[in-house]
Amino acid sequence: MSELGNNWERNVLEKLALSAIQEQRRTRRWGIFFKLLTFAYLFFLLAMVLDITGDSSDGLAGGKHTALIEVKGVIAADSMANADNLIGSLQDAYKDKHTAGIILRVNSPGGSPVQAGLVNDEIKRLRALHPEIPLHVVVEDMCASGGYFIAAAADNIYVNKASIVGSIGVLMDGFGFTGTMDKLGVERRLMTAGENKGFMDPFSPRNPKHEAFTKGLLDDIHQQFIAVVREGRGKRLKETPEMFSGLFWTGDKAIAMGLADGIGSVDSVARDIIKAETVLDFTARENIADRLAKKLGAGVASMFPGFGAQGEGVVLR
Repeated sequence: MSELGNNWERNVLEKLALSAIQEQRRTRRWGIFFKLLTFAYLFFLLAMVLDITGDSSDGLAGGKHTALIEVKGVIAADSMANADNLIGSLQDAYKDKHTAGIILRVNSPGGSPVQAGLVNDEIKRLRALHPEIPLHVVVEDMCASGGYFIAAAADNIYVNKASIVGSIGVLMDGFGFTGTMDKLGVERRLMTAGENKGFMDPFSPRNPKHEAFTKGLLDDIHQQFIAVVREGRGKRLKETPEMFSGLFWTGDKAIAMGLADGIGSVDSVARDIIKAETVLDFTARENIADRLAKKLGAGVASMFPGFGAQGEGVVLR
């Protein structure tokens, strides 16, 4: 009985010891988890602080500077080159008491006529309010369509001799699948309330009435584009039958046509034209919080695909 009693006590002690070890391991794992979570949170806060304090729009103590704003990539509501970002950057640059002049550095193939039009209107408004602060555009690789729609509002446009400039036109593109559906034996069953609700449906046969309406819509926006260019460039413009056809030209040719004013870079325009060699970037940047919000929004949108966009719509490109 004594030996059985000793075995029983030993088993109990072993189980207690094992339980204690397992509890210590669990505690250690949770401790590591919470430490990592704390580090991640502190890193997130630090990154947000750096995003805020890293903004160069605070200006320099003392002398004048040239404010730089990037117009980069497709101009669209869901891109960095959207009207809200660009207008906010412009307003910040004009408000800074040390801003001697502003450069929009454009490298864009175009985009939304609405977004480009909003920026164009704001540039004209701000220039009228602050006539002492010049605003110039410097073109890098491309200033086409919607990019040029914005650029036309500037005092002057400077290019590289190999830059691509122009594409003053409007498009709406899509696809038609009726032939493919016939070959596959697929039948389109579209029901609408309103005779034009299925407007330009890619799975339905072409509708001459809808095509004529679309052409008129594009012509209206094209005329708005032409009016903006004529207003912005004025007597400098040397119009030709091809100027508003959607074609584009090199920087050298654009100067000869009056679509641009000269050869220049950000550094040369800041130094020689604005006379403020120090360049500060006022471009609105996407911080970590914005990126997380966008990812969250994209995740939510993917849960409801029926509410997504149905194409690009009208594009200045």
